[in-house]
Amino acid sequence: MTARLARTVCSLAAVVMTAACASYYEVPIETPIRPKLDVSAFQRVLVAGFIAGGSDDVDGNLETTRLLRSQLRTKSELRVIDVDVLPLMDVALEGREANGGDRQAPPAAIKEDADLEAYEHVFAKVEYWKRIGEEHQQPLIVTGTVMFAPQARSGIVQRDQEIYDSFGRRRVVPVRTYMERKGFVLKPRFVFIDGRTGAVLHSENFREEILYNVNQTTPALSSYFELMDRLIPSFLSTLSSQRIRGTRILLQ
Repeated sequence: MTARLARTVCSLAAVVMTAACASYYEVPIETPIRPKLDVSAFQRVLVAGFIAGGSDDVDGNLETTRLLRSQLRTKSELRVIDVDVLPLMDVALEGREANGGDRQAPPAAIKEDADLEAYEHVFAKVEYWKRIGEEHQQPLIVTGTVMFAPQARSGIVQRDQEIYDSFGRRRVVPVRTYMERKGFVLKPRFVFIDGRTGAVLHSENFREEILYNVNQTTPALSSYFELMDRLIPSFLSTLSSQRIRGTRILLQ
């Protein structure tokens, strides 16, 4: 019995020593993610423009169009068509005029999400989008709405605070405190339309927000680009396969 116990202890010791002497190394890996939308039938993509509202400091229509075209040029196999943005608000109002609306009434300022609802029917105008597709060799059309607006929020938030004890040792502890913050919220809706038929293939909503200390001054355009950077990977994953890079630890 004693001999058997001794052999067991020696075996365990050998395993522990082997593990202690072993070395580890990291191996880079890539995980492919299939696109949400099959775009194999298209060779071109037209970012047509957006119905935008919210802050007057950022033109959500032009900025979003330019940014998405730039991203698609470098990260998509589709050829990007460079044309002027479409006057989507005017196109939406044409439908309202045909139903007896006031021809002299200017487009209403879009300040809230509810204001967008009066214009969203433009994405269902199949004949209009089919004609746009014929003019540009039947591409995949990207359009939608963009709401970029300021926001303010106050309440209890948790933040890390450094403290030092009597021996000068540093610790970081969570502290709950009341704070007033301001920032911006970005809520785009991307609509993908088949330029051959004018029909909507897919649409997707996103929401990102950022908040700063109430005393901090941050330009609206800087906040817009920071928020767009967060959702661009999700937008691109709709059209093309993406790869998530990581590492795996192996025992040598």
